[in-house]
Amino acid sequence: MSEGEYDNSSGDPSEKLRTLKITSLDEEEDEEDAPMVDDVYEEEDDDEEEEEGEEPVSLGFVESPKHSWSLSRELFPSVAGGTPAWLDPTNLPSGRSCLCDFCAQPLQFLLQVYAPLLHKESTFHRTLFVFICPSMSCLLKDQHDQWKRQPEKAFRSVKVFRCQLPRFNSFYSSEPPRHDGSDRRTRNGAILCSWCGTWRGDKICSNCRIARYCSEKHQTAHWRSGHKIECRQPYMAPVASASTISDLPAETQKVASNHLWPQFEIVNEDECRDKKSEYDGFDKSLVSQSQMDEVKSLLDTFEVGGDKRSWAAFQERISREPEQVLRYYRLAKTKPLWPISSGRPSKMDIPRCNYCGGPRACEFQVLPQLLYYFGIENHADSLDWATIVVYTCEASCENRVVYKEEFAWVQLLSQSAATL
Repeated sequence: MSEGEYDNSSGDPSEKLRTLKITSLDEEEDEEDAPMVDDVYEEEDDDEEEEEGEEPVSLGFVESPKHSWSLSRELFPSVAGGTPAWLDPTNLPSGRSCLCDFCAQPLQFLLQVYAPLLHKESTFHRTLFVFICPSMSCLLKDQHDQWKRQPEKAFRSVKVFRCQLPRFNSFYSSEPPRHDGSDRRTRNGAILCSWCGTWRGDKICSNCRIARYCSEKHQTAHWRSGHKIECRQPYMAPVASASTISDLPAETQKVASNHLWPQFEIVNEDECRDKKSEYDGFDKSLVSQSQMDEVKSLLDTFEVGGDKRSWAAFQERISREPEQVLRYYRLAKTKPLWPISSGRPSKMDIPRCNYCGGPRACEFQVLPQLLYYFGIENHADSLDWATIVVYTCEASCENRVVYKEEFAWVQLLSQSAATL
């Protein structure tokens, strides 16, 4: 294939997610989105395996970026930790959207998934961003509030944003990226917070007039960490912007916070349904080898409690690829893996799209394995979850709002820790 042509031999969005390549305009016209499963939120039969002929689930794994430019936004990466590579780097979320609704502190970037839908011109580029409050107490409140069936004013500590762009836009070339370090964007982005490098830096240091902040908390944190000395220097390096923050290696990014999670690239591969666990590095697995024997025993016991059986089935399935941190479902015609049967949502628990009023469908789930790679220790007050399942507008609707808020269902193990 000659240079400048789009590399996508299969032409479906699942392949796009895995290879992060862009298809040709001719192939794009033939794309059809897979039909969504009407009973995606059903409370029964959630443990069923995929039927023959269905698209496989796409699994996400983390690895260190190969190059300093690997996570640059013009390469449309999937990213975990660090700072986001905003798809639209100018019209970022603002106001309450950036904050935890319980503690009112800025949310921390968890991950983003590049998931284009090529059957629509408006979703040629499409990325989903997940943010979370690092406070476990806020996550516990979040789980409690999500059971209040669609309140007028929902309070969340986990927020998801969907951003999409057509192929021809003001930020990126319509040609495919070369992935050789020479790709350049056509437009710069907003100036970001000097502390977190995540949200728009609307506030400015009154002394140096250079450092920017998204909140008073981050301005105070930066000041206490040494900015009160730096800002008196005759020269300061420019602050980070949305156009530069994802291009630099971690050690050279102009982000002052040392509380960000380490940054990884998310790579994808199809789940092999028949694969058995051959992995003997159980320090990275959710269960040890001895525990796996107990899991298999539980699966063979038909009288076991619902939560225990769900947990055993979850562990057995995950153990086939124990390093997976994400499971992508949009094309797979299957349901998420629920660690606990009693914590699953019904259809009524999943709110309809805020913008078009249409139904939402399960798109992917985030596994607790990601916490291991982030180096989060297992203390009583440490951030932890059983799974985070992300639901997005089935139609991936268009709206003047650039970053459209979607919905995440959080399931924690604490509610059944005694029995598990």
